[in-house]
Amino acid sequence: MLPTLSRPLLSLFVLLGLAGCAPNAEPPARGPSEVGVLTLSAQAQTLTSELPGRTKAWLTAEIRPQVGGIVQQRLFTEGAEVKAGEVLYVIDPATYQAAFDQARASTAEAKAALNSARLKATRYAGLVKIDAISQQDNEDAQASLQSAQAVYQAAQAAEKSARIDLTYTRIKAPISGRVESSSVTPGALVTASQDTPLTTVQQLDPLYVDITQSSAEVLRLKRELAAGRLSKAGDNEARIVLRLEDGSEYSHPGRLQFSGASVSQSTGSVTLRAVVPNPDGLLLPGMYVRAVLEEAVDEQALLVPQRAVTRSHSGDASVLLAVDGKVEQRQISIGRSIGNQWWVDAGLAAGDQVIVEGGQKVRVGDSVLTVAVDSPATSTPLASH
Repeated sequence: MLPTLSRPLLSLFVLLGLAGCAPNAEPPARGPSEVGVLTLSAQAQTLTSELPGRTKAWLTAEIRPQVGGIVQQRLFTEGAEVKAGEVLYVIDPATYQAAFDQARASTAEAKAALNSARLKATRYAGLVKIDAISQQDNEDAQASLQSAQAVYQAAQAAEKSARIDLTYTRIKAPISGRVESSSVTPGALVTASQDTPLTTVQQLDPLYVDITQSSAEVLRLKRELAAGRLSKAGDNEARIVLRLEDGSEYSHPGRLQFSGASVSQSTGSVTLRAVVPNPDGLLLPGMYVRAVLEEAVDEQALLVPQRAVTRSHSGDASVLLAVDGKVEQRQISIGRSIGNQWWVDAGLAAGDQVIVEGGQKVRVGDSVLTVAVDSPATSTPLASH
């Protein structure tokens, strides 16, 4: 015989049995989730490219002697600033001084002979009129005058040449700028127009920056300008900003001066030249830089926060949208990054509400309540592809 159960225990078994026989209860319906959305609006954005470049001196003068001789003095400090016309070297002038003195004496002699011939020619011209001398004697006197004039002119030219050679013994800076190290010391023998320069003077403010851009990028830009999707940022006067080798940004922006008219057959690129101020002397010729070049302006650019964009395994980009209170997924095409945002090429339009917060807790088709989110700042310069 089974043991008699107590009344409370029996009541518990009865309630459990009734609960087991009851139908499954449905979970309570979930209400719409709250998400933060950003309503897209078109805005003007500058299209830029970051291109490699090299700095180049504004003016460069290689100093070579124009006469030969022994270097007597070097009158500059290597690496210092020199002015145009400042004497850099002195070549022993003794032989050139002697040649000049001789040429000057020859000029004086020729001038005296010219004066004598002129007086004789004048006198004979008067005598021939009264038949005091023959016509032949007068013609000879006039010819002697012309010969003396030619000799005098030749002597003057020789004197001038000797004076120039003497002047060339003092080698002067043709431009103002920074002078480099000297390849010779006092006592060295130099020759006229030798291959090796004595030193080099470079003007470093402003500086040129030679930049290379691929021809494919040039074609793409021209097509977008022709189609009206972009407008010019300037007529060959686009603004550039330099990034130095250590990653820092150069504080003085420059301007694009010209674009090359041909494409290099070896590199497939076009050369651009910019002019950049260098008042502090920070930039030196030959430095590698990255030039951020403003090329055009997109008046209807759409920017989406990067955190709102997801990618599939194949790399396709998509965003979640709030459309009529429902979640919708849309694939987009993105191009360049601007700070923490993507520049959208296709797939979105102004007025679309992109879900930027709470997207991880909703699925496509869910009902949502939208809360507006402020657009992030876009002050970071645009990077190239």
